[in-house]
Amino acid sequence: MVPEAEFTSYYGRPILKASPWQDDIPAYLFLGGLAGGSALLGAGADLSRRPALRRASRLGALGAIGLSFAALVHDLGRPSRFVNMLRVAKPTSPMSVGTWILTAFGPCVGIAAAAEVPRLVPRPLRGLVRRAARPAGLAAAALGPAVASYTAVLIADTSTPTWHESYRELPFVFVGSAAAASGGFGMLLAPVAEAGPARRSAVGGALLELAASQRMETSAGLAAEPLHTGRAGALLRASQALTLAGAVGTLLGGRSRPLAAASGAALLAGSACTRFGIFHAGQESARDPKYTVVPQRERMAERGD
Repeated sequence: MVPEAEFTSYYGRPILKASPWQDDIPAYLFLGGLAGGSALLGAGADLSRRPALRRASRLGALGAIGLSFAALVHDLGRPSRFVNMLRVAKPTSPMSVGTWILTAFGPCVGIAAAAEVPRLVPRPLRGLVRRAARPAGLAAAALGPAVASYTAVLIADTSTPTWHESYRELPFVFVGSAAAASGGFGMLLAPVAEAGPARRSAVGGALLELAASQRMETSAGLAAEPLHTGRAGALLRASQALTLAGAVGTLLGGRSRPLAAASGAALLAGSACTRFGIFHAGQESARDPKYTVVPQRERMAERGD
């Protein structure tokens, strides 16, 4: 019998070309999630009369989305390339939809945050900003889940094996990670008397992230292998440890100011490790032809080709 041919590629080059993205992109993924979750938490704090948590969340959302924009523009090369994407609206393109989501989200977050620092607002506009703060904050909160999750759809809608095979669970991982990070941020900066919603967001987000990550590793098959090896594996193991420690710390001692701050910092760090780990796992899966060829052969065998 003829032995089964080994999978390889022409001239030893990868079958897929790994994305040219650098660490700007996982930073953009993390910061966008933090901004979306913080906007939602800030609106809840506003409605429930928690001014310190509202202030921390609104300003955190503005800072995070500003840095996220900066990371994205740095990757694009110049701001005009982002502006050029607004020339069309294509519902079937995650990039196009995400561009419009960010364009609507940014000004809403900016208006809500401006009300927290009235001294920086020109005097004639202060009354207008104060009146517009709550509607703008609610609009930002409505867009927050989309800001936190659209990046998962964006990277899953590629041929990169680990990202593509995780398309079912990846949005839940990103949303859970965003909720954990924003809750951790609120716990870090708000007094414990007002941080109840932040604690609930942190614990709920951490549990969702951990459960969805476990499901993703099971359902992705061979493409999940890069999630456990190399740099990506180290980052994701750190993420699980930090997220679990932050959730446990929140449950056991969330009303202790030092423990709340430590738990919040752990959740923030865990969320960042999640985004960087998934990013590097995808890049590694694109470089090795095994993750492209073996699943293709399995699908062909199932169809009887």
